[in-house]
Amino acid sequence: MTDSGKLDFGILLLLAEQEFVRGLRATTAEQGFTDQGRSDGFVLRTLADGPTTISGMAERLEITKQGASQLADDMERRGYVERRPDPSDARVRLLHLTDRGQAALKAARKYHQAYERRLRTRFGDQAVDGLRDVLAAMAGESEVITPHFKALMY
Repeated sequence: MTDSGKLDFGILLLLAEQEFVRGLRATTAEQGFTDQGRSDGFVLRTLADGPTTISGMAERLEITKQGASQLADDMERRGYVERRPDPSDARVRLLHLTDRGQAALKAARKYHQAYERRLRTRFGDQAVDGLRDVLAAMAGESEVITPHFKALMY
């Protein structure tokens, strides 16, 4: 609590994020995606831009190659991604979204859009545009956001 008796700003951000994620998970679970982990969305969004190598995914997500490989292995076991030979160099394996991965990404994007529409209906375009600008600025100053995602913010 702040001196004014209101919840601290960080707590409000955390609660809003938790509510968003709760709704996202419930909505995607209704569509059969009950096995998604917290990192899956970042991988799906990264591969939405096209196939990439483990090294490419690691670079975009700013994680180790070992971490990217473990994520890919796990998501491949669950049917969201698959490895295929690179057409220009069969020694190289590219990660691709499977049909299931594409469907999960589509379901998540649909939820994101519906959530923003609900906010716009409730609070108005000007308020939501302002909130989006503030959140993008905060994320842009963060040390945890990768250049890949930073380029997608605006």
